[in-house]
Amino acid sequence: MLVGYNNNVTYKGKVYHVQTEDSGLNNPIIVTLLYIKGTILASKKTSYSHLIGNKDIKKSVRELMKEQHKAILKELIAGKYTGDEAEEGKKEEMEIRSELPDASPELLGIEPEMKKTKNKTLDDILLDYIMKMEKKR
Repeated sequence: MLVGYNNNVTYKGKVYHVQTEDSGLNNPIIVTLLYIKGTILASKKTSYSHLIGNKDIKKSVRELMKEQHKAILKELIAGKYTGDEAEEGKKEEMEIRSELPDASPELLGIEPEMKKTKNKTLDDILLDYIMKMEKKR
């Protein structure tokens, strides 16, 4: 069983909690839950039974967990769970972009592999940053 991801994200003045967990090899499922004030708004489950027996299973499961966690965060920012239209999510993205410090990736603590942004959306960059900061806590 791998340690999961947990993030608190403030969106439009409300604090949402996103949690992703690995259920372990006996129950090879990754579960991501989105909460607001202790109430589950959304959940996503993914089986990784097809990976059992692979020598790099931990690395593969870690990547699946990260991608699933980021997907729920992206959907939240897009307004899927708040009743907002996708346009509202784009406005929020612009607000977040304007609030980011003007600093190099090294000063922000972004790992070297995260510097490659040509194929990444702003959402991906921001979510990588949020997850990196969460690890430092």
